[in-house]
Amino acid sequence: MNGPIWVFGYGSLLWNPGFEVAEQQIARLDDYQRSFCMRSIHHRGTQEKQGLVLALDEMKGAFCDGLALKVAAEHTEATIAYLRERELISSAYLEEWVDLDLTDGRRVKAVAYVIDPNHIQYCGGIDLEEQAQQIAFAVGHKGPNTEYLYATADHLNEIGLSDHDMNWLVTRVREIVAT
Repeated sequence: MNGPIWVFGYGSLLWNPGFEVAEQQIARLDDYQRSFCMRSIHHRGTQEKQGLVLALDEMKGAFCDGLALKVAAEHTEATIAYLRERELISSAYLEEWVDLDLTDGRRVKAVAYVIDPNHIQYCGGIDLEEQAQQIAFAVGHKGPNTEYLYATADHLNEIGLSDHDMNWLVTRVREIVAT
């Protein structure tokens, strides 16, 4: 790959990209929604006690606001290798090149990791209460599922992209954990 690339962050890439970011802009991806629709059996859960992580779930007419993260040309190859190792750990995500609309008016191509709806880890359609129950108690090798939820919701709020369902989940999960 020659030249700089963009990466779309909508979950943990918002607060923990793991690579050098040359520029960031709020961006919108059409026809996908951010959703806790992927069972986590590695990072935030185990096979026995599965967690939930966010994924881009394709849905006509929906949209997902997140961050477009620009990677300088000299870091492109290393960043793509890093992202593939991080995001494609179980092949539940598909690496896609998507069009993002940036708030400054630019339209860019970006790499995004979207859920494979045919993968065994896909679990779209779980209601919010069930999501809260699962997130409250799951722990994987990268830590508690609650930490992932809280950090993502906090960062979305900090950058002005408050997510109603995510904020509801934070409140509910804190109630569950406190009991």
